[in-house]
This record gives sequence, structure tokens and C-alpha cells, in this order.
Amino acid sequence: MAERRLSGLEEPEQRGADHAIERAPTAVTAFVGRTLKGPVNRPVVVASFAQFQQIFGGLWQPSTLSYAVEHFFENGGRTAVIVRVVNGARPPTLTLPAGEGVLRLVAVNPGSREYLRASVDYDGIGEEERDRFNLVLQRVRSAGSELVEDQEIFRRLSITPGSDRCVEDVLLASSLARVVGPLPAQRPDRSVREPGGPAVGYVNSHCDGDDGAPLTDYDIIGSATEGTGLFALQSGPPFNFLCIPPLTRDQDVGLSTLLVAARFCRDRQALLMVDPPASWESAQQALEELRTWPFRSENAVMYFPRVMAFDRLRGRMEVFAPCGAAAGMLARADETHPVWAAGTEEPILRRGYRPTVTVSDVERIRLAQAGVNTLTAVRSGARPVVAPCTLAAGSSAAADWKYLSARRLALFVTSSIVQGTRWMLLQQNGPATWASAQAQVEAFLELLDQQGAFARGESGESYFVICDERVNTPQSIAEGKIRLLFGIAISRASDFQAWMVTHQAGASRVRPVSPNRLATSQRRLEWEIETSILRGSAVIT
Repeated sequence: MAERRLSGLEEPEQRGADHAIERAPTAVTAFVGRTLKGPVNRPVVVASFAQFQQIFGGLWQPSTLSYAVEHFFENGGRTAVIVRVVNGARPPTLTLPAGEGVLRLVAVNPGSREYLRASVDYDGIGEEERDRFNLVLQRVRSAGSELVEDQEIFRRLSITPGSDRCVEDVLLASSLARVVGPLPAQRPDRSVREPGGPAVGYVNSHCDGDDGAPLTDYDIIGSATEGTGLFALQSGPPFNFLCIPPLTRDQDVGLSTLLVAARFCRDRQALLMVDPPASWESAQQALEELRTWPFRSENAVMYFPRVMAFDRLRGRMEVFAPCGAAAGMLARADETHPVWAAGTEEPILRRGYRPTVTVSDVERIRLAQAGVNTLTAVRSGARPVVAPCTLAAGSSAAADWKYLSARRLALFVTSSIVQGTRWMLLQQNGPATWASAQAQVEAFLELLDQQGAFARGESGESYFVICDERVNTPQSIAEGKIRLLFGIAISRASDFQAWMVTHQAGASRVRPVSPNRLATSQRRLEWEIETSILRGSAVIT
């Protein structure tokens, strides 16, 4: 239960066809990087910088992530998902005397700021139960502190291997410590209160924890199989933006990390917030470098330039990568405008933040054409309106995905539909379930259409939904899959972007399909989808 409370990973409620599809969040931001302390390779939800400080230690000069999270919340962000990554960090150890031997424990979380203490007593233990003892583990704020941040109590543990409460086995469920090394022949000694110390005797952990070396791209990427690095987010809640701050204050994230992260975001219906390289010291230099810059993606967004902000640890203004501030700025804008109206009012940085260089109106337009947005600290009605873009602009990507509002709308709709139709897995895979799901999704899209989310046209030209035998074939049913096809018109009526949602036990997937690029009416649409599926030309997973 302690792990679920810390991570905030409660299972979503399965709602049926009689409930309207809930709108997915649009500004939950994930951060992956180095922190002062906290759980490693485990996504943790935080709702404020104070909560981040409590769990992960707050600002730390070697941690670019800690500053990015501060900037996120100060610029209007509300919800963040943190993944701590380390490079060779070592946890502290703790030694409990046990007669002539010792019981050695090692902290679960590594780092020099992981302060544990333990207490042993025999309360409630019978005289004949010579192998039994009670153990209290605590994490405290700092060495010698009485401010307890976390506590675990284990009663009637045993020092005997193979027993029902063997300490080695029971501590496998602890979020604080594990047993390391062989078990002693005797149970740990009762902890003795020191004169002038706390009412209960404790043994403190040693000062042998280590924070490790600066991160590399390999650390950030991690392993999909082991769920480490950015792949730790696989076990976390849905997110909308992914921020990977620079590896150090002087070293940018590498191209390999950007490529893997963008693909990961594509599969998670999210956007990667890419920081401009530190070498781009002017708009003109950025424009020149963008001509040969090797990274482009419709699932990535960049804001230029870097930002000046007050560094509370150094006591002066410093230059920072803008990913956290930009994500917070977008989150704040979502509170007043829906994602499809992102270009109607220019979002600006909060007071105390300013761009490191001045960008002219002409340069702003040219940067947007190359796929880069410009950060501003002052709203001005004299500036020309420049629609926010993704890093697909300036490439051969689909025209719709060059604009941030269009891409965010598509991700919002797909996320909402995927999450809102998982109830289908609990029903019989047949016509009645298909019809209910289709009606539910149509009602969701109709409401969005009425609010102006899609390109307007005649009835049936703004969206479509199909969930019947054309997409649910005998083979897919036999494989335990249930499918739903939908499309929305983003830039022009009847010019649909379409996706196939596939629900299967243990996983739900969504993939773009292109069955009807030339469709001009609802009747033609039905024919195009049917024939393309029959011919196997639609991409169905």
C-alpha cells in the first residue's frame, strides 16, 4: 500500500457504455532525470514543488531536473510525474548488532541524502521465541533529525531462514531497506536508548551512500524490458508532455535519447518537449543550425531561446533549459482555452522569467516555419500572430501535424477514446457491445464538434466512428481483440485523420490508419473504409 500511495498509480475505474467518455488530461508532464534522493526508476506523481521537495529533495545543483520541475510549477503546471535516474549511485547501509554477529541492511533508495535508522525490541515476544523480534525502520529528514518522513513497522520477524516471518523475505516488501549478506546466528540485540537521546533507541545508517556520476544518454534511455530510464513511465499514469532536461548544466541531451523518447511519446499519445541546444545563442544561429539539425518529429515541440531565472542555490540569475517553463506555460493556457484553440492567445512566461535573447518578429515567423516556437515574457498586440508548431514543421510530415493545436487535439481525442472504451473488454465481443461503443464515441465527438474542435461542414463531414464486423473480423475476435475505428476532420471537412483502437487483455493500442484520404462525403467514406479493409490496405494492428 505504501508504494501505491507514493506513486499515485491507482487503477482507473472501468466505466461502461452508459457513461459519457471522460476527457483525458491535457497537461500532465513527465520528467526524467537526476534528483537528490527518492525512488529510482519508479514514476511518482507530484502536485506541487513542495511535494517534489519532500520526496526527491528539492533543488540540487547537479540536478537540472530539479530546476525544470520548479520552473514547471512556477509557470502554471499542476501535475508532474517524476522518474529518478541514477548513474552508479550507491545506497547507505545499516548494521544491527546481533550477539557476536550483525544483521546488515541496505537502503532501497541510493544517495548520500538517504538517512535511515532502525530500532529493535522484543515487545510481545515470548521467552521461548528466541529467534523473534520487532523491527521499526524510519527515514528521517537529515542525519540526527527527529523529523520522520517515512516509517515501517514489522512485528514478530524471525532470524531463522525459511520461517514464515523470515526477516530476509519480509523486507522484500519494504520501501526502505533490504537484508544484505548472511543472516546472523542470533536475533538482533534490543536497541538501547542513549542518554539524552530519543525515548526509543535507534541505530543510524552509515555515511556510505553515494550520489553517483552525472547521467549519460544510456542512463536516460534505460531498458524497455527492465522498465528503467524513460521506460519506467510504462508503469505510470498517462502523461501529455515529456521533459528530459540537459544531462548537466553544460551538456545537452543526445540525439539517441531524442529519437527513443519521441518514439516512446508517439506510442503514449504524448509530446516530447525538446530543449534548444545550448550553442544556439541567437535566432539567426538557430535558423542556420536548423537547416542540418537531424531531429524532426510530429510528436516533439521546441521553444526557443533558453530562459533566465533566479537560482535560489547560487543566489543569482542563471540560464536554464526552457522545457519545464514551457510545459508549465502550456498547462496554464489550458485552463482558459481548449487545446484546439491554442493559437488564439499567445502564452507568456511568468514574472521572474525572461528569454535569454531578443527575437524579432521576422525571426519568430522564420523559426515557426522551421518548426520552433518562440518564448516571450510580455504580451503585445502589435506582434504578428504565429501559430504554435511542432518539430514536424519544415519537414515532409502531414500538414495537419505541423501545428501544435492540431497535434494536441488529435492526442487528446485518441487518449480520451482509448481510456473511455476499455470497458469493452469486460463485455462480450459482439454486435451489441460494438453498437454501444460506437454510440458512446459518437456522442463524445459530437459534443467536441459542437464546441468547434473540428473542421465544420455538412452532417457527417466532421467525424466518423465505425465499430462493427468490418473492423472486428472473425480472426481478430479469435485473437481476443476488439476494435474501433474513428476519424476527425482537423483542417478541412471530410479530410479525416483516422485511428484504429485495439483493446486486448493486458494492453490497449491505437494506430493511425489511412483508408479514405480522398473521401468527400459520408457515403463515400463508408465505401472507402469497407473496400480498403477488404483489400488489406488499411493499417490495422
